[in-house]
Amino acid sequence: MQTARPLLMLRSHIHQILDGDPLTAPPYARMINAVIIGAIALSVAVVIIESHNATFEANRPLFLIAERLSVAFFTVEFIIRLWAHGAAFDAKDGGARRGRLAYLTSFHGMIDWISIAPFYLQIIFPGLDLLILRVLRLLRLLKISRYNTALDDLLLAVKSERHSFFATLYIIFIVTILSSAMMYYAEGTAQPEKLASIPHALYWSLITLTTVGYGDISPVTPLGKVISAFTALLGVATVAMFTGIIASSFSRQVARRREIFEQEVEKAYQDGIVTKEEDAFLEELQKRFDLSDDEVNEMKKRAAKAKPVKGHIPSM
Repeated sequence: MQTARPLLMLRSHIHQILDGDPLTAPPYARMINAVIIGAIALSVAVVIIESHNATFEANRPLFLIAERLSVAFFTVEFIIRLWAHGAAFDAKDGGARRGRLAYLTSFHGMIDWISIAPFYLQIIFPGLDLLILRVLRLLRLLKISRYNTALDDLLLAVKSERHSFFATLYIIFIVTILSSAMMYYAEGTAQPEKLASIPHALYWSLITLTTVGYGDISPVTPLGKVISAFTALLGVATVAMFTGIIASSFSRQVARRREIFEQEVEKAYQDGIVTKEEDAFLEELQKRFDLSDDEVNEMKKRAAKAKPVKGHIPSM
């Protein structure tokens, strides 16, 4: 039991470094994360460059070594994360088994094991399509989302505005079906090779609604041109609706972060003394919320006026 205790403490410490709250993680956790991000970037760059066959064939041994080193690095990372996630839950809440299962089934956990799976699948099944395996290896790029909140922010924005989002999708669905049907009946006879059915017209409708307009299918009849013009205008409107919904949600998220940060500033200034620990916490929270120095200084000035500060006075 005594020998197991240091091991449990080590596991908890590693979990805090790799997957803990950045606000409470040790200072060197940032350096470790930078090394992992660098390895991800290099690995993705290798996958992209080797897709050029001439370059790959000319430097095949070098690319193979780079891939094996990448797989070795990410395999070790995956095993350490899997082991360390045993500290995510107390024994009464499911313990190590629950923590590791939660990691394996989480978004980041699945990306971790899927990103190394192609190498081992190719060993087990040598005849697998190399192109598919190469695409799967590019999923390593998603590992960076663990260190950047951009993807989480987007998903949260969609989730918070899901009713408006799905309402807009429903409108797009109706417009797509109706415009496809009208275009088929207007142009089907004139262009039977391109608009032979409503499913064929669906492609044209989606491309037009998204304002891309490749030009491979263009109306030739007067009625078809009128339908095409109205569809294009509706496409601009739907894109504007989506943009407005996402922008509004992002704006509310930024406002919530500012409010949370200001509450933490007021809490730090409440007792009239701002300690170095509180100042460091606010600095880390500022980086996490991506707030400017001007915003933070303004909040601190308001909090200082409300409560005179003694002791350590933080400066930007």
